[in-house]
Amino acid sequence: MFKIGFIGLGVMGRPMAQHLLNKYQELYIYTRTKKKAEELIQNGAIWCDTISELAQQCNLIFTIVGMPSDVQDVYLGKTGLINSCKPETILIDMTTSSPSLAKEIYQKALSKNIYVLDAPVSGGDIGAKNQTLSIMVGGDEKVFEKVQE
Repeated sequence: MFKIGFIGLGVMGRPMAQHLLNKYQELYIYTRTKKKAEELIQNGAIWCDTISELAQQCNLIFTIVGMPSDVQDVYLGKTGLINSCKPETILIDMTTSSPSLAKEIYQKALSKNIYVLDAPVSGGDIGAKNQTLSIMVGGDEKVFEKVQE
């Protein structure tokens, strides 16, 4: 069973996180600006003060942050996901980023027995609110099969 985390609660992330909370009843969240998380916290999401705190609680973590530089910080930073997650954790990055960064994250994660799917989305904030996003997933097929629900 997955303990799910979500990082990035902006225009796209907030409704996506709310849908996960509605479906699974438990969701750990982190975003740089806690104010953006207040509604989710009131709805029952569990706030984490740091990325590493969230990483220690969860074994399936979604991210959707603003820019490739943010992806790099969240994943490869000193206290980022790659350095904080437990082995066997699955990370799904839904940010539109660069293929070279996605490959770098994938390789560094794999060296620590952490699995990454690159899954950028199309459909904008309306798609996020209406659950109609198109998701293009790249990564290991067996990892993808584990998270298809």
